[in-house]
Amino acid sequence: MSRYLISFDDGAMTFAEEEGPAVGEAAHRVVQAAQEAGVWIFGGGVESQRASIVATDRTVADGPYPEAKAVVGGFAIVEVSSRAEALEWAAEFAVACRCPQEVREIMFDPLV
Repeated sequence: MSRYLISFDDGAMTFAEEEGPAVGEAAHRVVQAAQEAGVWIFGGGVESQRASIVATDRTVADGPYPEAKAVVGGFAIVEVSSRAEALEWAAEFAVACRCPQEVREIMFDPLV
């Protein structure tokens, strides 16, 4: 089993404001389905606020970096048997959230 990060960019959800409750309900149905399937690890929306960047010398600065074109607006972590299965879950989230989803495999850590 592998873990995958499914995410979308802040600002990618461009539907009309009055559609928000329906989108939220649809997204929660996908989360519930993932939980029932036993693949859900964790996820959620990310508050629209500037990030703080903590440097290797422990100093803190406002972020994101100016060259960043997009920031994460929301994410899900699922544990599935294949990339194809992760892509299927991403498709469910894409339909529910009405925006494209990015899928990345999380590196295996034998100590976790």
